[in-house]
Formats: sequence, structure tokens, C-alpha cells
Amino acid sequence: MLKFEDIYHMRAPLAERVRPQSLDEVIGQEHLTGPGSILRRTLATGELPSMILWGPPGTGKTTLATVLAGMARRSFFPLSAISAGVKEIREVIAAAAAAEGGVLFIDEIHRFHKGQQDALLGAVEKGIVTLIGATTENPSFEVNSALLSRCQVFVLKPLTAEGQGELLRLAMARDEWLRKAAPVLHETGALLQLSGGDGRKLLNLFELAVLSAPTRPPEVNDLLVQEVAQQKVALYDKQGEQHYDIISAFIKSIRGSDPNAAVYWLARMMEGGEDVRFIARRLLILASEDIGNANPNALLLANATFDAVDRIGWPEARIILSQCAIYLASSPKSNASYKAIDAALADVRLHGDLPVPLPIRNAPTRLMKDLSYGKDYQYAHDFDQAFAAMEFLPAQISGSCYYLPSSNPREEELRRFLRERWKQKYGY
Repeated sequence: MLKFEDIYHMRAPLAERVRPQSLDEVIGQEHLTGPGSILRRTLATGELPSMILWGPPGTGKTTLATVLAGMARRSFFPLSAISAGVKEIREVIAAAAAAEGGVLFIDEIHRFHKGQQDALLGAVEKGIVTLIGATTENPSFEVNSALLSRCQVFVLKPLTAEGQGELLRLAMARDEWLRKAAPVLHETGALLQLSGGDGRKLLNLFELAVLSAPTRPPEVNDLLVQEVAQQKVALYDKQGEQHYDIISAFIKSIRGSDPNAAVYWLARMMEGGEDVRFIARRLLILASEDIGNANPNALLLANATFDAVDRIGWPEARIILSQCAIYLASSPKSNASYKAIDAALADVRLHGDLPVPLPIRNAPTRLMKDLSYGKDYQYAHDFDQAFAAMEFLPAQISGSCYYLPSSNPREEELRRFLRERWKQKYGY
């Protein structure tokens, strides 16, 4: 084991000590940083647009922001959305104005509420600051449309196995402490698997393994990494770094009607410090996408859950989320509505803007009536069972059946209802 004074003199974590200083040193984002890439072409013009960097943890969002600001020779003003409010935003904007412009970097920008995001708009629009936001969440959901329209969105990718291997080699070559420790890296399987494409997690786990190695020089193998991970990796999980895999397991467990697995993965997200609104929003989407009309109450409960947990927050929200997850997992499933709208969208894209049949056009004026708008429309309530078998689709796609009820009790009722009315046209 290393002595305390050795650890003390390391000061910053390994991932911070070897942070890249130029685009050439950035690993794994060649589509953005490589020769001829969009960022290099943009910098060559002397411009730096406002942007959102979207990608998993440990893919270099903060690094890229600092490198871009340096290459553009702009002052750099970092803020964290976890701790900053409107007051801090205004102070930074004032400082940037005094410095005749600069880069305002906001880490975890998805955590800013609408008011905080609105406070940025004027400064971004007037060019007082160039905004670079970093987020692990889809900016289409988490960044308001006004701010998003003023930013380029760049997607960062998880590091590949080759990229992680290169990162380890560079760290051992560049870091002064590692060069002195001279670790022997026998195998990397556990390091790569546990880091999951997260460069920061990879480097910090490697550093822990070197610190924990009982031999000198330190010998790092899969067994040692696994032992270290059992003690230390949970600390990183609390930062949500297994976000993508765990939310996938959670959704698939509910879709697969396994409430026990759903609650387990829910607990993992809770322990990882996941945003309560993110979990609730995923449940809301699932209630329609995977359950739909097989149990319409699922959507109502999921919507009520979203509202409730947003008001209550942790830790009480765990109970509401658990109730909703169990209910959705235990509900009959149908993706018929999801498939129906996708099939209809495919026809819209294939056929373009087909004309609305004249009988069902709106006819508020005499001219429209003279042009036969609304002519021969059959008002459903004037007929038996409030049904008139008229044409509602454009002639070119007449008979197209988008909604096919799934085999569950509720949608079998819908099938019988539709069959009585539309069997001749749609074949229900």
C-alpha cells in the first residue's frame, strides 16, 4: 500500500490530472474533434457557437468545453446547475460583459428549471456569452425550446474498448505520479467492464487499484479491480453513472410484467441519486407505449405519479414511484396505440399532404359551402348507435388499418365494438 504522503501529493484525482488540453488529446469523440470535423471547421472560422454537449457521464463534455474556450481564446465561466441559481447566472453574465464576452459553461444544464434557462436567453441572443451546456439527458426534453433553438446540439459517445485502452496508456505515460509508481497492468477486462465507457470512472478506478495493490511495483489485474470495485464503485454509482443500463433494465422489467425486478431496478436508481422527474417521466411514457388501452387507468396513475413526486421529492417519492411501477408491471400490455401512430406517420411521410375529403372539411363561410365543403357530411348522432359508415380517410389511403387491438380483455371489447361498425372496411 502507498504511504499517506504519496496519496497527499497526488492532490487531484487521476481523471483531473490527465484532463486533455487540446482537441488532439481528446479520445473517443473523433466525429467531433478529428481532422475535418465540424468543431475544427468552426474554430477555423474564428467563431464558437453556443452549443449543448449531450452524452453519457465521463465522455469528455467538461473537457471539450474548456478546450474549445481555450482554442477560441475566450474567458471561461463555469457554473454547476446543481448549485447555481438565477443570481449566480446574472453575476456571471455581468462578468462576461465586463470581459467583452466569454464562454459560460453550465454543467448538468438539464437540472435548470425554466426560469433559470430563461435568464440565459438574452445574453446568449445578444452574444454577451457563448453558452456551452453539458447534459446526460435528452435536451429535447430538458432544455426549453427557445434556448435550444439558439444552440447547436453535439452528441458524445461512450468510449469504446479501444478508446479506454488508449486512455489508460496515455495516463500512465503522462501522469507524474503514475510514472513513479510504474504499475504493471496485467489485464483490463474488469476495468473496461466496470467503467462502461466512462473515461472518468475508468481512470479513477484504475487509480484506486494502483493505490490498493499490495505489491511494489503495483500489479493490477481483474481480481484486484473487482475487490476494489466492491468497496469503492458504489460511491460512483451515487452519481448516476450507470444511468442508461439501469433505466433500460427498469423499463424492460415493467414491460415484461415483472414487478419484483422493476422494484429492484427502481431501488438502484434511487440509491444512484437519479432525478425523480426522470423516473416519473419514463413511467408516464411506458404507460401509453406499452400498456395503452389494455388498461387506460395506467396512464392516469402514471400522470398522477408524475405530478405527485414532482411536488413531494425524495425520500417520500420512493413510495409513490414503487406503487406506480408495481401497478404498471402488473397490468396487461399493449403497444397497439404506439404501432398505430407510427404506421400512420409512415403513410403521411410516404404520401405527403393528401387532401381532406370534402364532406369532412370545415365550412364556416358561404364560399366554402359553394365549393362543396362539408357537403354530404353525416352527423353521427343522427344515426342508430351514433354511427354513420362514411369515409374519413383520403381516397388514396382508404381502407388503411393502423389500429389493431391487442389480445387483452379491454381491447377485445374495443375490437368487438369496431368489428360491428367497420368490419367491411377494416376487417376487424
